[in-house]
This record gives sequence, C-alpha cells and structure tokens, in this order.
Amino acid sequence: MVEEGRWGIIYCPKGGLLGNPVKRWEQAERCLQAHNIQYDMVQSENPRSVDRLVRMLISNGYKTIIIYGGDSALNDVVNYLMLLEPEERERITLGVIPNGVLNDFAHFWGFDESHLEQTIVWLKQKRVRRVDVGCIHYENKKNERCRRYFLNCVNIGMVANIMSLRRRLRHLFISRTISFILSCFLLMFQRMDYFMSLKINADSIKQRLMTVCIGNAQGYGQTPNAVPYNGLLDVSIVSQPKLWQAMEGMYLLLRDKILNHRNVMPYRTQELSGQIAEHTPVSVDGRRLNGTPVGTFTIGVEKEVINFLIPD
Repeated sequence: MVEEGRWGIIYCPKGGLLGNPVKRWEQAERCLQAHNIQYDMVQSENPRSVDRLVRMLISNGYKTIIIYGGDSALNDVVNYLMLLEPEERERITLGVIPNGVLNDFAHFWGFDESHLEQTIVWLKQKRVRRVDVGCIHYENKKNERCRRYFLNCVNIGMVANIMSLRRRLRHLFISRTISFILSCFLLMFQRMDYFMSLKINADSIKQRLMTVCIGNAQGYGQTPNAVPYNGLLDVSIVSQPKLWQAMEGMYLLLRDKILNHRNVMPYRTQELSGQIAEHTPVSVDGRRLNGTPVGTFTIGVEKEVINFLIPD
C-alpha cells in the first residue's frame, strides 16, 4: 500500500505528428518535483489501457488519481469509478492535467495545457468539488443492455461525426479551431440530417434533425450554460438548416454563442429518452460510440457522485 497523499498519475501521451511526449512528461516531472509532490506515474500504451491502469492504482491504495490526458481518458476513469461501491468511490479523488486531443472538461474549470505549473499548483491545493455524471442507457445490436457515463456530453447526429473527424485531424493540426473548421468543411459533403424521436420533459419531437447535444458540462460549445453540479442536463437540438444557416451555426459555435442560432431549441431536464435511425452517429465525451443504440435509449444524470479537483 502507498503512503497517504501520494498521487497516482496516468500519463496518456497525445498522439500525432506534433509534440514530443517524452519532453512533455519531463516538463511535468520537473514541476511535480519542484512542488514536492509525491507521485508515481504509469503510462498508457493505448486508449484501451486506461481502464486497466486506474484499476491497478486503486487496488494498490492510491486515493488521488490524476489523469495527464484528455476527455476520453477522463471518461474511461469515470466509467471505472462508477463500477465501484459508493463507499469505495467516495475515498477516491480525480484530477486532470490536460494533455489530450480534446480537453473541454478541463477547460470548463480553467485548466489549460499551456499552463502546466499553474495546473499542478491548483491540484496540490486539493480543493475538491463533487460533480455530476451523465449516463446513457441503451441496447446494442446483440441485444445487450449497455451504459456509458460521461462528464461532458453525448452528441447525436452530425456533430458526433465532427468530433470523430476533429479527433483524427488534431493529430495533424495543432490549432483547435483549424481542426474544427476543416472537420466542418469535410462534412459539408456528407449527410447532415437524421430522423430522431425524442421525449424531453413534456415535449415529443419526431422529425429529421441535424444534431442533438446532451450536456452535463459545456458540450464542446453546444450547451454553453450547462454546469456539472446542478443535477440537470442541458440539451441543444438543431433542426435542418440550409447550408448558409449551417455555416452561420458553425461560426456561432466557435464563438460559444450557438444558442443564438434560430434553428437551435434549448432544453434543461433530468432525463430524456429517444429512438434514432440506424447508422446515426453517437459520441460520448468526444469518442464515437461503437454502433447506434437499438430501440429506446435513455440519458439521465447522477448528482454529485465523483470527487474532482478544481482550481482555487
């Protein structure tokens, strides 16, 4: 067993052509040592190894788990933590040093990958906030009942495709904005609407929609007013816009003003349910879900179930 207060850090190197993962870790190591932080670091070989590593750290007695990575790595850890008994999960505190392709949940709190030392100073202060976690329940094509938790959002439709492309393009382009714009440009030549049937509060919606975002947090700009500590989900529904309206929407999305678009219907709810057409893309915290949910799915929120380190 490890001594009290020692961090277990899971380092998830950012893939792609830009940046040097060894130098990036050496920079973090210097900051950690300069601030007299006791830690042990393990490195993920691939996205599928994060679950195994967090299981190993927790079984060895680490109570503070720091993800040196992005939204997908955080998502993997949260999904493992939600398998634990509440009493055991209560003893674990999760933190993040942003280093992923997508770092939107870290950005929500003010963490920035370009300010590594400031992030470590904030984490050392151990200011803990209990945060909400969203969850999608669905059946897959094998009739297996599945669930996936999320900190940020679930995207259904066109933006799920954008997030998938954006993740791949960020391996080549350092600019968050450039990768997003190029993703949008490529999707102009793909399908832009999908038939969906949704039940939100007292409203039933059955029509072709471009995209739906269900946000526990800011949802990559689509649910800008969502916060992960009020027990509610924000929902943005985008109906079929004309091409020029879609371009206007992308511009507003980049400026975090998507709710000003005439084709956006905003909601706030504790739960929604729905059905979507086959082959409709779905992403959870920026990662494409393997297959479209079959039949009725539900998305809800569990209030204040994860201890998360936030800035002072």
